[in-house]
Amino acid sequence: MDNGKNVGVGVDSDPTDHRMRIGVDLGGTKIEAIALDDSRGAVLARRRITAPRGDYQQTLSAIAAVVRDIERDAGGTGPVGIGIPGTISPATGLVKNSNSTWMNGRPLAEDLPRLLGRPVRFANDANCLALSEAADGAAAGARVVFAVIIGTGTGGGVVVDHRVVVGVNAIAGEWGHNPLPAPHAEEWPGPPCYCGRRGCIETFLSGPALARDYESAGGRSATTAADVARLAAGGDALALDCLARYEDRMARSLGSVINVVDPDVIVLGGGLSNIDRLYTSVPNIWPKYVFSDHVATRLVRAAHGDASGVRGAAWLWEKD
Repeated sequence: MDNGKNVGVGVDSDPTDHRMRIGVDLGGTKIEAIALDDSRGAVLARRRITAPRGDYQQTLSAIAAVVRDIERDAGGTGPVGIGIPGTISPATGLVKNSNSTWMNGRPLAEDLPRLLGRPVRFANDANCLALSEAADGAAAGARVVFAVIIGTGTGGGVVVDHRVVVGVNAIAGEWGHNPLPAPHAEEWPGPPCYCGRRGCIETFLSGPALARDYESAGGRSATTAADVARLAAGGDALALDCLARYEDRMARSLGSVINVVDPDVIVLGGGLSNIDRLYTSVPNIWPKYVFSDHVATRLVRAAHGDASGVRGAAWLWEKD
């Protein structure tokens, strides 16, 4: 798998011994790091810390600290891959499109390699999810994989023949900031999105969006997406209606992806991927929205769970 060559940014010299590779998943609420053995991909060490919010410099320091800690735990050093919300702009070299908005416009691709003293490869966190699951997860053996993170946002990533598809604008797979397909009257123009538009898929399918929909329907406030799923499993009528709307919206949104990309497998990651009924309900609905007489695309849960993104970040470095 020649994965990292099209997303690499770093310094000129590499002081690491390449006996292991390190992945870091930079999330909105947590930073996770993993060290993988370079020959077998076995987990040597893993750490998770709370992510600083709203402060770029503290974020840099936190990443550097967790890399030092993971190397101490694993007893070695290695090249670092970083999965980030958003991406590095090919035009400016700065972070763009991050829902951790304090990262946008920042020179992460310059600052972090300098701070760590080694090359660093960057990719969108959903690309890392797709790469991890295509390598040795729920989509192993599939040629075309589309991966979705449904949590605080709705990122997307594409892998073809075990290679991340980045795109000339570095936005391949960014389905979450397309408009919700075929909106109903009550869905138009849709909620405002942090990106400046209204009615983005993210404003309907993210965790906060699901909780907001339940509250708008008359449910109690301060309810999380996980609460809505639990209430639905217990037979709560409002929650059941809310999940039915959610599933139809997801089927419309993923149906559009199938029409364009036609993936073998769609992998769900993130907190909402733990809602079991999605894997039967959504594929039963999406044939209405797919331009085909039969839909063979499979919808699966990430095999590596919440560790998949950080594993994919480590896979950005391919063994020579």
